[in-house]
Amino acid sequence: MLEIAEFISPMPSPVWKLALQAGVNLAVGGLPFDDLRPGEQLTDHAPLLRMKQRYEEAGFSLRVIEARPPLNKAKRGLPGRDEEIATVCTLIENMGKLGIPVWCYEWMTDFNWVRTNMATPSRGGSVVTSFDLDDVPADLTTNPPIDEEALWVNLVYFLKAVLPVAEKANVKLSMHPDDPPLSPIAGVGRIMRSIENYQRLLELVPSPMNSITMCQGNFTLMTDDLPRAIRKFGKVISFIHFRDVRGVPKKFEETWHDSGKTDMLACMQAYRDIGFDGVLRPDHVPTVEGDSNVNAGYSAFGRLYAIGYIRGLQQAVFAQGVAP
Repeated sequence: MLEIAEFISPMPSPVWKLALQAGVNLAVGGLPFDDLRPGEQLTDHAPLLRMKQRYEEAGFSLRVIEARPPLNKAKRGLPGRDEEIATVCTLIENMGKLGIPVWCYEWMTDFNWVRTNMATPSRGGSVVTSFDLDDVPADLTTNPPIDEEALWVNLVYFLKAVLPVAEKANVKLSMHPDDPPLSPIAGVGRIMRSIENYQRLLELVPSPMNSITMCQGNFTLMTDDLPRAIRKFGKVISFIHFRDVRGVPKKFEETWHDSGKTDMLACMQAYRDIGFDGVLRPDHVPTVEGDSNVNAGYSAFGRLYAIGYIRGLQQAVFAQGVAP
């Protein structure tokens, strides 16, 4: 069954209460970077257990971890990658012991999601993030260029090491797309940027734990028919970021959930039709009057609008039942 979750930071913040007040008690969590005791490592069982217990004591059930230990050596195939991969294996093993079923990861080298403006004007004076390839700074990375084929080779190495551990732990690896889905950026190749490349991912190392994060804002820049892509991947989708954009990969802006290029109702119907069984969370919301844009895309008040909009779609669509 599709359920609504929210990204809840590992340490208490106002969003904890706002989410509960909006009726959301499922958490997509981070990692306990700020709660390590002497001798502990980030992915050890004890700090992960404390983090999970904090969520539960506040009224949340932790369903997804959406944070990563350092992985750039693994992505670039550099010395030290085996140590990074071993850390991931420890994380997956401990997630399995704690009953946390999905790990959202990505294969973006050197830098993660890229925006060139964090306060683009939007509806009614709200602001959103945006991207223009022409405005990407030349010094975005100091590392040498890396091509796409090298990233594929390194990804296969990673998956062959980690997927057997994930299968034993019953934890799904859920690949997030490149943001934006564009290659190269500042000389750095990006491979999770097309429907075809996602199919290649699934065929590289076949496994029931090799799955997809359907981040709609990125996937809708890959295709003109997002509901069709949802139906294509079907049960391989293990986690959803429900958001929208306007534009093309080289130049786009985030939008309010009800005003982008995507038919959001048709997407919700597609999730119903594939029998999606997992969590969906709103993502990249506008910053509105009275709220802070310090954490652009994740302001508190914008999330409330997104949660309400998504719940309306969910209730309307799932009340209809599964299409014949």
